[in-house]
Amino acid sequence: MRPSFRSAVKPLKVSMIQVQTPQDCIEYIRNSIYDGADAFGIQLCRIKKEYFTEENLKQIFSFAEDKPVYVTNYRIHENSGLSEEERARGLMTALECGATLLDVTGDMFGPPADRELSTDKSVINRQREFIKNIHAQGGEALMSSHVYRFLPADEVLSMALEMQERGADVAKIVTASESEIELMKNLETTLVLKEKLSIPFLFLSVGPYCKPHRVFGPYFGSCMWLCVQRYDKFCTVDQPLLRAVAAVEANVDIKPNIRPKV
Repeated sequence: MRPSFRSAVKPLKVSMIQVQTPQDCIEYIRNSIYDGADAFGIQLCRIKKEYFTEENLKQIFSFAEDKPVYVTNYRIHENSGLSEEERARGLMTALECGATLLDVTGDMFGPPADRELSTDKSVINRQREFIKNIHAQGGEALMSSHVYRFLPADEVLSMALEMQERGADVAKIVTASESEIELMKNLETTLVLKEKLSIPFLFLSVGPYCKPHRVFGPYFGSCMWLCVQRYDKFCTVDQPLLRAVAAVEANVDIKPNIRPKV
């Protein structure tokens, strides 16, 4: 049976991987397991096009052992110039090769939209059908919106509810924590999402005050930590180190709390 993100009973420590070759990816996975990873997030858009083959993907995913794999296939990096259909096919290829959770951006199948969440009905219908196809093939769908600016709680909740309505198994929204006040408001928003949503969610932020939000968000409802095994030229530096999060988890008496699924 395919490992699951949706049925996890505690937040997962996800090692996010941005490398260009299969061998680099395998090395990163092996080091991440040693540092306590519960799952992996492989950003397919970083892999050089000549290495994006079913054979290579199957080999990469085999090293994940019994841990689930989350994949993104954004419009950036090696994917610049790909059509939306090509991005979608890349995600489905990853699913067929062993990935579990596919990242469907909120404006997928349409032009880039404000808050990365399309309001075009035809685009939304295509997203719903794509998510149904993911489910039919045994996969899970995360819908993401990378806003990169602070949003009030009611707006974040509205976006997450829309993602839930489109059929997503996980809602992911990335805003910003540019001050202590925004940090505290984002932690409060995390509690609002926990109370109001019936699907798991991942609420993150960027900015100078984002690390506490990312590290402590799962103690208030976020369903996973997005971490890096090490800091290098390709990684997202806002993501905390995997071993640092493992140390926090081992030493904080409060138990991370995911909202029970309905």
